[in-house]
Amino acid sequence: MRLIILSLLFLILSCKEENKNVTIKANQAPKENIITKPEPNESEDAKKWLTESIEKFFKTDLSTMDSEMQNITTKDYYEYKTDATNVEMDTDESLTEKEFDQKWKNRFDTKKAGIDVGFLISGQDWNEIKVSKCNFISQDGNNYLFDVILEDKEYKAEYPIQVKVVKEKEGFLIADVLQ
Repeated sequence: MRLIILSLLFLILSCKEENKNVTIKANQAPKENIITKPEPNESEDAKKWLTESIEKFFKTDLSTMDSEMQNITTKDYYEYKTDATNVEMDTDESLTEKEFDQKWKNRFDTKKAGIDVGFLISGQDWNEIKVSKCNFISQDGNNYLFDVILEDKEYKAEYPIQVKVVKEKEGFLIADVLQ
């Protein structure tokens, strides 16, 4: 009889131990199934940043547009676009088209530089520039390419461009505009 009672006692204790293990496993199981917030889609973040930055740029006071352009572009692109805008102008810093091509051909497609036109649009005057289209085309590492149409309804003008955005540190910058 003692043997039966001891066996039952042993069986009961072993069942309790087994339940403890199950409880521990049950508590650990949800950790594996926890749904974490997905990483944000960087191309969507780049698109949002690009749209907001372009529209903000065209609302900037003319006297601060140059510094605003520097804030939203890479240093290389800023220098490149400044050179492109000033090709064949009567200034000390201006380059001939051939000099411009030689200087930048290894880093940019100089045929799509927008020589003699402004940053992002070819028009000199505008009322209110809005991004009417901004479609993601491709990604290469931290570089995102977008098909963009800028629109000024009052002047009935559309400016189709492609914009390359690069992620640097915690933000984005315009690295090239193909005009």
